Amino acid sequence: MSSDRPRSGAGESAPPTADAGADVDGTGPPTTAAVRDRLDRVTDPELDTSIVELEYVEEIRIDPAGGADGADDADRAADAGTEVFVAFTLPTAWCSPAFAWMMATDAREAVESLPSVARARIELRDHMHEREITRGVNERLPFEEAFPDADGGVEAVRLELDRKARTARQHDATGALLEAGVTRDQLAGLTRADLEFADAPEGRVRVWVRDGAVGVEADAEPVERYLEKAEATGLLDDDRPELFRTPEEEPFDGDEVALVRKRTRLAGVNMGGQGTVCDALNDARHAEDRPPLSAREGAPVPPGDDERADAD
Repeated sequence: MSSDRPRSGAGESAPPTADAGADVDGTGPPTTAAVRDRLDRVTDPELDTSIVELEYVEEIRIDPAGGADGADDADRAADAGTEVFVAFTLPTAWCSPAFAWMMATDAREAVESLPSVARARIELRDHMHEREITRGVNERLPFEEAFPDADGGVEAVRLELDRKARTARQHDATGALLEAGVTRDQLAGLTRADLEFADAPEGRVRVWVRDGAVGVEADAEPVERYLEKAEATGLLDDDRPELFRTPEEEPFDGDEVALVRKRTRLAGVNMGGQGTVCDALNDARHAEDRPPLSAREGAPVPPGDDERADAD
C-alpha cells in the first residue's frame, strides 16, 4: 500500500496504451506485426474477444506503393503511401451481418490508425452477405445504405453489446480490486478519479481509498478493459460519480457487492458459452476433412493439357 496521494490530478491519468510493432517515427511501411497488433484490439462484439485471438484473420497483405482510388485517398497516399489488405472469416456463413459489419469497420479503422497507412481494405470471406459488407465497408457507406431492408442501424446494436461487455468486464475488474485489499464499501464508492495509472508501477493501477489517504495497488489490465467499455457506453459521462454499477447502470452499496458480482459473473459466463460454440464452429469450418462450403469450392478442377491427352 502507498500513502499520501499526489494532488496534481494523478487520479485522472489515462491508462497506458501499447503500440507494439509500429514504426517509431511513422515514416516507413507498417510491419505485419503492427497490423496484427491493431487488429488484436478489434473484438467480436457478441463475444467481447479479439478477432486475432479467435483466429478470424486469414490474410494480411501490405502494399508499400499505396492504392488510392479517389482524390482524398490520393492525397493521403502521397503522405503515407501504404495500403493494407486484411481478409477475415467468421465461424459460420450466416453470422449476423450487423456483427460482421462492426468487425469489418472496426478493423478498417484500427489499421488506418497506424501513422504510415494510407488506406485499409477489408474483405469478408465465406459469408452470405460478404459482397454487401466488403463493398459497403470499403466504400465507407452507412450500414443502412448497404442493407436498405435492415431494421435500423448498427449503433443501437453496438451499444447494447457494449453494455453486456461492460457488465462482464466489471466482474474481472472488481475481482482484481477486492483481491488487492479494497473493501466492499470502498469498492462501491470508487470514482474514476480514485484510479491512478501514470505513476503506478508498470502493469499496475493505484486505487486511492480512505479519502485519498491510502493507495492500494492492483493488476491494471482488467481495470483498463473495464474502463474502455464504461467509457464506450457513456457510463462515466453521466451525473453520478460511481465507477461500478449494477447491470442496469445503477449505483450500489457495499452490502450489495456480492449480489452485483454474481450478476456480472453470469454475464461473462453467457459470453463464454457463446464463445465455446463459436470456437467449435470455427474449428469445424477450417478442418482439413470438412465438406465444401460452396458449390464453387467443391467444383472439380478442370484437367490440364497432359491429363486431357491421357484421357484421349
